[in-house]
Parts: sequence; C-alpha cells; structure tokens
Amino acid sequence: MQKALKGFFTPKLFLELLGIVLLGVFFFPFMMVIFNSAKNASEIIATPLSYPEDWSNLIKNIQEILSRRNIDYYRSFVNSVIITSVSLAAIGVFSGMAAWILVRTKTRYSFWIFMFFLAGMVIPFQVVMLPLVRLLETLRAMTGIQFKDTYHGVILVYIGFGTPLSIFLFHGFIKSIPIDIEEAAIIDGCSKAQVFFLIVLPILKPIFVTLLVLNGMWIWNDYLLPVLVIGLGGSVKTLPLSVANLAGFYDKEWALILTSVLMAALPILILFLFAQKHIIKGMTSGAIK
Repeated sequence: MQKALKGFFTPKLFLELLGIVLLGVFFFPFMMVIFNSAKNASEIIATPLSYPEDWSNLIKNIQEILSRRNIDYYRSFVNSVIITSVSLAAIGVFSGMAAWILVRTKTRYSFWIFMFFLAGMVIPFQVVMLPLVRLLETLRAMTGIQFKDTYHGVILVYIGFGTPLSIFLFHGFIKSIPIDIEEAAIIDGCSKAQVFFLIVLPILKPIFVTLLVLNGMWIWNDYLLPVLVIGLGGSVKTLPLSVANLAGFYDKEWALILTSVLMAALPILILFLFAQKHIIKGMTSGAIK
C-alpha cells in the first residue's frame, strides 16, 4: 500500500496539484469581480462571496455605467486607446532604435549610456513623483506648452518610463542578430534608416510584440501616473480615473465599481490571450538564437 501511494504521488503530480492550487488562488479575486458585477449593492454587502442569483443585474449595471455622466465611459475608453496605442508605438520604435545603435556603435560611451538607461529600471516611481510634476510645470514655463492634462504630456511621461526596460530587452535580442545581414543591406544601397526599418525591425517582431503586450497592460491599467499628470477632474481621463470617480468619500457604489473594473479589464485581457504565444516566443527566442 505504501509503495503504491509512493508511486502515485510523483513529483510531476505534486507540481500539477500545486499549479492548480496557485491557479485557484490567483483567479479567485477575478472570479469575485465577475460574481459581484452581477449583483446589486445590497447583495454585495450581504453575501459578497456567493454566486449571483440573477445575471441580468450585470446588464443593468453596464447600462447604468454607460449612462453616467461622471464616468463618461465612451470618452474615457477612447482616451485610453489613444494614450496606450501612441505610447506603445513610440516606446517600441524609439527603444528599438536606441538599442540597435548602442549594440552596433561601439564607443567609450556606449556602455555608460546603456547603464544610464538601465538606471531607470531600478529607481522607484514613488521617488520621482513630485520631481516629475515640478518638471512638467518647469517645461510649461520654459516652452509655453501645456503638459498637464494633455495627451502629449501623458504620452511623453509614459515614453520616459517605458523605454528603460524595452531598451534592455531589445539590446539583448539585437546581439543575437548576425551583423552580416545589415552589412549586406548596406552594400545593396540601404541607408541606416532603411536597414533598421526594413531589415532589423521585422526581425525584432517577437520581442516587439512581447513588449507591446507587457507595456500595454501596464499603461492601460495604470492609475498613479495619470492621476498625477491628468488629475481626477481632468478632461483627458483614462478608464482607471473614471472608475475612481465611483468611489466617493462617503459612499462607494461597489456594484458599479466592480462592473466598470470588469469592463476596463476585458480589452487588455483579450489582447493578452491572443498574444500570449508571441510573448513566450519573444522571451525565449533571443536566448536560443
């Protein structure tokens, strides 16, 4: 009997059971969001962990959110799409160009410039919050251009905080690309810009898609940086800022809050599910080439 049990509980089975337990632990909060999105406020307070009795409440909550002026879901959704897509495009292209130049151009300063970019990965955002706000105010005084509560202000800040990690990953991936391909393109008459956009950038597609998804999840769900640059009462509100307007000082509409959280999370969740193959490929292909 003991031998049979010993043969049954193999290390592989133990890891599978552990994986199932961890899946349940990590999925439990999301499941509670789904369940409580289909309840009204009284049901959430009375039985927050129970299965919803009437799923039609989810439709009612969605209709209520779409009709709320203090949320303005449609405009907030468009704002989030614009800020996220433009920031991702700029981060991807600029980081790829910077990493490519740092890898292919060997000077006495290349290493220190690369270290300078990496320093942005180890400095906590909380340390630079107040200096960031001061910097935007200083830039407005110097240039006369408004940076707070604007699309270009938020996008500029996201580019600054998103490039260090992107340059680091691009840098390691580009090292695995044979330089002979680029030299052959130059012999054929390509300029440096053509070499990057026509030769190097297509090769970077796996890691490029990986960074788009990872940075996209961060930018789409981010709350702290927009609340500093835009503010809760700003005109360029993103979805997290609109959801925060449902949490008042004396009253919190939990049914609408959880429903709006579910609505805001679904687009980026769908994107992740469709792009997870490219994420795994991008994280591993640079190491095996």
